[in-house]
Parts: sequence; structure tokens; C-alpha cells
Amino acid sequence: MPPGQAEQTVRSGVALDQARRLREPMETSDGERVPVAEDQPLGFLAQVCEDWRHNGRDWTRPGFRALAVHRFGVWRMSLRPRIVRMPFSFLYNRLYRYVRNHYSIELYYTVTVGRQVVIGHQGAIVIHDRAEIGDECVIRQGVTLGASSHHRAWEAPKLGQGVQVGAGAMILGDIKIGDGAAIGANVVVTFDVPPMAKVLSEPARIVTR
Repeated sequence: MPPGQAEQTVRSGVALDQARRLREPMETSDGERVPVAEDQPLGFLAQVCEDWRHNGRDWTRPGFRALAVHRFGVWRMSLRPRIVRMPFSFLYNRLYRYVRNHYSIELYYTVTVGRQVVIGHQGAIVIHDRAEIGDECVIRQGVTLGASSHHRAWEAPKLGQGVQVGAGAMILGDIKIGDGAAIGANVVVTFDVPPMAKVLSEPARIVTR
């Protein structure tokens, strides 16, 4: 790799890392805006509000609703003892089925979902219950994050931070998609993808009849 290109790559990686270390600033009682560190956990309501802001500030969007139900499902598992959690679990199961059946978005609470994730559109979105989705990922309609075979049904993909997944893409198996990678529309990925890479399918071509 030429020295200039290597320096640019390192500089881009540093900038990307710095951008992820800081989140949206919070305003203190004195009016000062202080950045939120990446490792500072958010509560349930704070996560939902953050998802709302990053999903068009529209509470009717199916993607936002799917994320909100997911956050609720994760939160209710923190309730102890189990008898206290039971009514919340009943409500979660009803909400999960509603999102799955009406919006066709399967996002179970066992999926690891980072912050500022955007689900762009509804329809035919299937996410393995052991999958991992990093911060700032964008998932569009028709996306599948799943196992590569019924014989290896436990395997699930892991998306790094800032991954863009195009409509109709399928990411299958125990693979890792690196930070900042872009997966094109209708691409089937069964291998690891390095950070900042693009995976594209063959362009359409005209066949004479």
C-alpha cells in the first residue's frame, strides 16, 4: 500500500474511532453540553428516546416500534424476582408477536442490539436470535441475518459498528462484518468482511430476446 494511502487509512480509522467514543451531548443543569461516553449505559427510556431520534422522530415507524419492543424485552429481564417479571413478560410476548406478524420484523430480545441502530423500512426482516448488531448500523427491508444451514442453526452473524445493510441482503453463518462495512442490495454473504469494505452484487444486464 502506498505511504499516502496508508496514512489516509489510519487517519480515517482514528476519526471513526473518535466519532464512536462520543455520543450525543447531554445538557447539564448549568446549560453546559457534555458528551456521553460510549461505555456509559443507558436506561430503558433513554434508549427508546435515542432510537426515536435516530429513526426519524416518528413513533409510528415500524422500525422504531420493533426496536422499542426489543428494548422493553431486554429491560424486563432485569426485573427480580421472576414473579414480578411475569406480567411484563406476558406483555412483551404480545408486543413481539404484533411486530412480527404486522410489520414482518423478527427481532427477539436475545439479539444484541447496539445504540443508534436504524431499521429503515418494514417487511421480511429476519434476525437470528443470537445475532449481534453494533452501534449505528442501518438495516433495510428484506434483510436476513441468520444461520447458513439447519444443521448449524445456532450460528449467527455479528455486525460491527456503522454497518450498512442493503435491501434484500442475506448475511449467513458465524461470520463477522467489520466496522463501517457496506453490504449491497440482494447480496448473499457467507464470509467475514473486513472493516470499511463494500460487498456488491453483479449489476443487472440487458439480455436481448
